[in-house]
Amino acid sequence: VQLQASGGGLVQAGGSLRLSCGASGIIVEDHAFGWFRQTLGKEREGVSCISRGGGSTYYSDSAKGRFTVSRDNAKSTVYLRMTSLKPEDTAIYYCAVKRYGCSMSENDMKYWGKGTQVTVSS
Repeated sequence: VQLQASGGGLVQAGGSLRLSCGASGIIVEDHAFGWFRQTLGKEREGVSCISRGGGSTYYSDSAKGRFTVSRDNAKSTVYLRMTSLKPEDTAIYYCAVKRYGCSMSENDMKYWGKGTQVTVSS
């Protein structure tokens, strides 16, 4: 199983980024995808999750209204569109998968990709 997150970078506050997570080695339609982030010295936190078919999405309070998760099962790819970015969004962002339903808890996720760094300057 391989998950590859990409799309991170340096952006000014108020800007936008779109992260992508490409998956291989799994039946994508059987898995919910989660986005998590971690900053130095802090625990990894759940940011968003999208259900297997994409019909249900979940967001942390900090992401709600600014981030949008979506998926293209035909491309085995999940996206996280981040807008109105704030310096406190600076973190390494990870994608992860679990079978069946969504979870925002890292302990529930089965496979993880390497993260992509997002840095928001003030």
